[in-house]
Parts: sequence; structure tokens; C-alpha cells
Amino acid sequence: MKKIALIGLLLGISACKTNPFTGKQTLNFTPNSSLFPTSFNQYSQFLASNKVIKGTSDAEMIKRVGERIAKASQLWLERNGYKDYLKDYRWEYNLVESNELNAWCMPGGKIVFYTGILPIAKNERGIAVIMGHEVAHALADHGAQRMSASTIQQIGAIAGNILLSDSKYLNQFNTAYGLGTQVGIMLPFSRSHETEADAIGLQIMALAGYDPDEGYKLWERMSAASGNSSESSILSTHPSNTSRIANLKALAPKVKEEAKKYGVTKFQ
Repeated sequence: MKKIALIGLLLGISACKTNPFTGKQTLNFTPNSSLFPTSFNQYSQFLASNKVIKGTSDAEMIKRVGERIAKASQLWLERNGYKDYLKDYRWEYNLVESNELNAWCMPGGKIVFYTGILPIAKNERGIAVIMGHEVAHALADHGAQRMSASTIQQIGAIAGNILLSDSKYLNQFNTAYGLGTQVGIMLPFSRSHETEADAIGLQIMALAGYDPDEGYKLWERMSAASGNSSESSILSTHPSNTSRIANLKALAPKVKEEAKKYGVTKFQ
């Protein structure tokens, strides 16, 4: 039991890594040196087993927006003292045929847009909103943070099971611990990542020259596509559409002012 507690403590202490966009200390003990090769391999396997769209205007738009977002990310990081932050990134942008309303960016800059989300994106600015958000997840190491948090969660469960191995309360502990850590820790953790990615993504798209007012407009379209659902965010991995739209609308003027510091005063 003491060894498990010591392992958890050491992991927590050694896992502190500064988020360059927020300045906050984050839980992350998964190094890029081990994460990126796995990510790149999985991305190649995914492309090999799915229909990648090449040579169309939509495919070219995905690549164009992606390159501008990547360049803006590098600009922000260099200006804020993180010149080599992206040195191991291998940017790639692909449009894949699927009806899913989704897009994602794997650790290391491997990006996929599904054709199903293009009508919601509607235009190049909408693509930039989505691209900025997904890239922000990768830049902020959200995937690695979730993996790290899950490991700590598992260590806690193991410790509790060892401590209560001969107790009649073992089953009650497992039920309460599983539900409590999921609802009280893991889901809020995920929602905070979504909110953080919205803010970072909006800043990046503005530096890339795209109007950040498109952020809340995109989510208005996304909300309409989901039937204007106003589901509670307590049991969700994402904030409610209503809170997301309000947050993005409030952030847009601040993001524009920040972009001026980088010489960006006009937006597409």
C-alpha cells in the first residue's frame, strides 16, 4: 500500500508540465518521444483503411487552412518563448470520406477532417474554427493529460482494492469510486479541455487571419444540427452548446485585440 501511494505521489510530482498557452501546470507524464511515433503509426494505418479525398477544392481548402493554423501556432509559440515546442511535429492534413460530423488532430499534428462536417463548417472560416480547436487539443497535450489522469485513477482503484481486500465494503467502494471519479473528476477534466481548446483555437485562427466571430456562429450551426439540444453538461464530456456559444462570443473581441499585437488587424 505504501509503495502504491509512493508511486502515485512520484508520478504526480514528476508529471508537472507547463501549458504554454495558459501558463498552468498540467498533469502529464507521457513524453512526446514515446507518444508521437505511436500517433504517427496509427494515423498511417487509419489513412490506409479509409477513403482519403485528394485533389478536390475541399481537400485543398483543408490543407490550406491547416498550413495557416500551423504557421500561426509556431508564431505564437516563438513570440512567447517556446521556439522549439513544435520541432517534433509532422504536420499532415487529410480530408476523409465519412458522414460523421467530426474532425481530429492526433499528437504531433496529424489531422483528419470528415466530409460530413463540411456542411456545418460552411466556409473556410468555419474550417478554421474546427481546425484551430482540434490543433489546440494537440498543442496543449490534452490526450497525454487524459492518459495521465486515467493512470492516477487506476492507481487509486488498485490502492483501494488492496486496502479493502478483506472488507465487506469492497463492492461499495468500487461502485462509489468509479462513479465518483468519473463524474467528479474525469468528466469535468474533459469539459475543461474542451473549453480550453475553444479559447486556444480561437486565438490561433485569429493569428492565421480568420475572423474569430465565426467561432460562435459555427457552434450555432452545430447546435441547430443537433436539434438545438440544451442537455446538461454534468454527465457529458463536452460543455453544453449554450455555454459554449456564449463563451466564444465573449472571447472574440479579446482575441481580436490580442491578434493586433502580432500585426493582424484584418480578418478573412
